[in-house]
Amino acid sequence: MSTPATPATPAPLPERRLYWALADCWTVVRRDLTHFVRQPVNIAWQLGFPIVSVLLFVYVFGSAMDVGGGRSYRDYAMPGMFAMTMAFGFMNTAVLVAVDKDRGVTDRFRSMPMARSAVVSGRGVADVCGAALDLAVLALIAVVVGWRSDGSALATLAAFALLLHLRFALIWLGVLLGLLVPNQEAAGGLFGVAFPFGMISSVFTPPSMMPDWLGTIAMWNPVSSTANAVRELFGRPGATGGSWIEEHALLMAVVWPVVLTAVFLPLAVRRFQRLSR
Repeated sequence: MSTPATPATPAPLPERRLYWALADCWTVVRRDLTHFVRQPVNIAWQLGFPIVSVLLFVYVFGSAMDVGGGRSYRDYAMPGMFAMTMAFGFMNTAVLVAVDKDRGVTDRFRSMPMARSAVVSGRGVADVCGAALDLAVLALIAVVVGWRSDGSALATLAAFALLLHLRFALIWLGVLLGLLVPNQEAAGGLFGVAFPFGMISSVFTPPSMMPDWLGTIAMWNPVSSTANAVRELFGRPGATGGSWIEEHALLMAVVWPVVLTAVFLPLAVRRFQRLSR
């Protein structure tokens, strides 16, 4: 006698898949934020370099720096510090992802009946929340050292939104690198990648004051577009060399993160799905 065939389990409806993707994402966000709150040393570590840079460039080198146009170097450097902090944040993301992978947390997530995108998207949302806190602390320090925004309240909020927009895009680069590196020690070495990415830009000095070849690289750095755009929104535009990329900083501060997200988010999700294959 033949055994009756077992009816196939119907595939979940698209709206149910979306619901569980969001629910699982929120679960991962809560888990990551809980770790973030219980380990405040991570906040101190991430803010340490920009805070030291503020003190160094504002109080030590600031009086000797001339960026043209009669502008105070503090007014030029602080928006750049904001952008640099958002740019360097992908290192912290990469390290945290590598730690989870080393400790087997990622494998446990992959073995559970949860949306495959939740681990990556949950990390992204949690890191944006952490980045918002970092930005708030750095802005408070900027106010303490005498920096003020001359832009309207709406323009100032738009500037901080652009900074988080850049951070959100670079999260996916951090997730991808964290999944690619063999261990958390190797992830710590990514500073060698982040340092030139953040420094060869308009963060500390206008690209027009650099050698031509280096200035061109700095002008087309996404960090430069965001830094120049927020300077405009803060009412303190920096000196530019008149290039197209500098004249359209606001546009490119929106476009660059969209491009980065479109490239690295699918790669990060695909890498997560292909782990241990």
